[in-house]
Amino acid sequence: MYLWETMEKTFRNLVKTDYPYLCGGKLLLAVSGGVDSVVLAHLCHDAKLDFAIAHCNFNLRGDESDGDEKFVVDLADHLEVEVYTESFDTLNFAETHKISVQMAARDLRYEWFAELSSSTQFDYTLTAHHANDNLETFLINLIRGTGPEGLTGIKKERNEVIRPLLPFTRSEIENFARKRNYKWREDSSNSSDKYMRNKIRKQIVPVMEEINPQLLDSFAKTQEHLQESLDLVEDYISLLYPKLVQKDKYGYSIDIEFLKKVPNQKQILYQLLKTFGFTEWNDVYDLMNAQTGKMVLSDSHRLIKDRKKLLLTEHNEKTGNKQYNLDREEDLVMIPGMGTFHMSEVDKMGQTSQSCIYVPEHKLKFPLTIRKWKKGDFFYPFGMNGKKKLSDFFKDEKFSLPEKEHTWILCSEKDIVWIIGHRADNRFAVEKSDSKILKICIT
Repeated sequence: MYLWETMEKTFRNLVKTDYPYLCGGKLLLAVSGGVDSVVLAHLCHDAKLDFAIAHCNFNLRGDESDGDEKFVVDLADHLEVEVYTESFDTLNFAETHKISVQMAARDLRYEWFAELSSSTQFDYTLTAHHANDNLETFLINLIRGTGPEGLTGIKKERNEVIRPLLPFTRSEIENFARKRNYKWREDSSNSSDKYMRNKIRKQIVPVMEEINPQLLDSFAKTQEHLQESLDLVEDYISLLYPKLVQKDKYGYSIDIEFLKKVPNQKQILYQLLKTFGFTEWNDVYDLMNAQTGKMVLSDSHRLIKDRKKLLLTEHNEKTGNKQYNLDREEDLVMIPGMGTFHMSEVDKMGQTSQSCIYVPEHKLKFPLTIRKWKKGDFFYPFGMNGKKKLSDFFKDEKFSLPEKEHTWILCSEKDIVWIIGHRADNRFAVEKSDSKILKICIT
């Protein structure tokens, strides 16, 4: 790789061709003190890019961690750039969140980078991941089990995080650093076999390189083919999407009947839902043939079987106990998540609609209450004889679970006046003898 020209020149050419926007941007460089990030800092400095340095002290190696921080601060001073440092209680974070130390460090690092970029208005964050990191990540994902995306390795850019050293190998970076007499810090934990990445780096990759001395070149070509295949899948999904998925006010709906007519249904569902945190994919696939009301949960979303559709929504907010009052003296009340109520006295009854009803004032007892429906609620549907449970009304009207969860009712004491946006109660109908009529609307 790039043996015919210096690494510095190659880096500048890469910036011009692949990352031209870095030349005019304000950049944040993640620098640990290791050889990779030190070389990245020098390359950016020599390319005259506008950058500052960010260093995370994870407090995992005692004095050694503090030594890394001092080294990075001195490096920033030498390069005459601004430096930001942050200290983390990584072990406690890992224990609290029940994740590995490596995952904890990763989460803490990127969360801090995002906060720093937002507060100080950096355009991009640069990390020093290289070709060997990419191969190791591929092997880790392969060993743990992964979808197609996990086999495409580390992305050269994602969410304003740029990795411009991915084309370079570890040996190229180290040779360049030695040639330039750069100083860097060695992380003692890299020699430990208790971490999977270290085992792969020290035990598996050398055997693979013995079998194929051009391993990294071959791997780069394989990744390119995998990415092209994944791009083809995404293009296919894009063609299906308008016929398969509909956006509504609660989330998205997926047409099961259409889905069953196309091949590779499981892969299509996976591609549609992969960013929503689902892990129990067999349960997701089984929803296509499940009973209405069955659902699968992720940390942030729900996938619900609703007759001929799969409904994707965020977890419902805990609004079941919330209620609001509507006083007679108030002609306008704003209610979060629902809309604005308008109440006014009119001379005669006009045309009712889903968003507007007319009620005799003498039948109301103020303040009126606005709340979510609950089990056991009943009303007397306008235009019908007798009472009806709201649960039966929802069933007859074919309400989905999200629609039921987002249904509010207007009450006069314990009596339902209006299933807001759907049906008024017959007990509060306007009669010819009524003189004071209130118009109640929601927008």
